[in-house]
Amino acid sequence: MTRPSDTHRPGEHPLLLIRDNRRRGPGTSLEPRRGGDLEPVRQAGSAAGEAEDARTRLRDCIADLQRLKSEYEHYRERVRRDRRAVGEIAVANVLARILPVLDAVDQAREQGEVTGGFQRVTEVLRRELVALGLESVGAVGDLFDPAVHEAVSCTRSDQVEQPTCTAILRPGYRVGEQLLRPAQAEVAEPPPAR
Repeated sequence: MTRPSDTHRPGEHPLLLIRDNRRRGPGTSLEPRRGGDLEPVRQAGSAAGEAEDARTRLRDCIADLQRLKSEYEHYRERVRRDRRAVGEIAVANVLARILPVLDAVDQAREQGEVTGGFQRVTEVLRRELVALGLESVGAVGDLFDPAVHEAVSCTRSDQVEQPTCTAILRPGYRVGEQLLRPAQAEVAEPPPAR
């Protein structure tokens, strides 16, 4: 433990020294006053330098915060995009597994077996699948597109000017931009130019 005589000179009051030290701020030093008291004196050159350092630190902190905010926004957008893609893939996988059911319903409809309650079930099923984004691809009269159609047979015809689907043997389906299954079609193309 220190004694008052260890912290101040003879004739100085210890409380005066404590009060003076409390008033000292950063960048001040103690210099003796007349009469032996210590007085806080601000160093003139360091105040301007400290202010400039503070401004520089503030600019750096603001730049760091802006960069972090930008990175966070990019991260959120990437997560949102990934979640949407996973959802679309999940829906596409489920709908691809239901396509054989739709084929069976179409065959039953062609044979006249879709009547009564079963007909209502198939209508509700089709409505719900359309609500999930399932679209039928391929119709008679469409221009043949190898990205969407699968040619089962090809004949020459004077009736067409470009390769055209003349019959759809099995409809194709897509969800959004993803093709689940191409449409199987009979294709007619114009005769070769002479």
